[in-house]
Amino acid sequence: VQLQAFGGGLVQAGGSLRLSCLASGSMYTVNHMGWYRQAPGKQRELVATITSSGRENYEDSVKGRFTISRDNAKNLVWLQMNSLKPEDTAVYSCYALIRLPNGVLDDYWGQGTLVTVSS
Repeated sequence: VQLQAFGGGLVQAGGSLRLSCLASGSMYTVNHMGWYRQAPGKQRELVATITSSGRENYEDSVKGRFTISRDNAKNLVWLQMNSLKPEDTAVYSCYALIRLPNGVLDDYWGQGTLVTVSS
């Protein structure tokens, strides 16, 4: 199983970016999917999650600015980030809770993608 994240980059404050993450490989079900971020010198924090039924959850500082969505058929998850602030600068990583064909349920992580918001 592999998760690949795309879409990071440099953007000015107030701008937008869209992150994408694709889960691929031998999977039985993909349950929760989501995004974490880690800013320099800070602990990793949860940004947003979405269940397979579409229930969303957001960290307070991104509510109203970020939107998480997914395509269950394609095992894709997106994070639309609007009204970006310099404090959103971080490495963003996607994750998925996946059940394998052998029944094992485990977390999988994609490589981080850097988002830099300039003031």
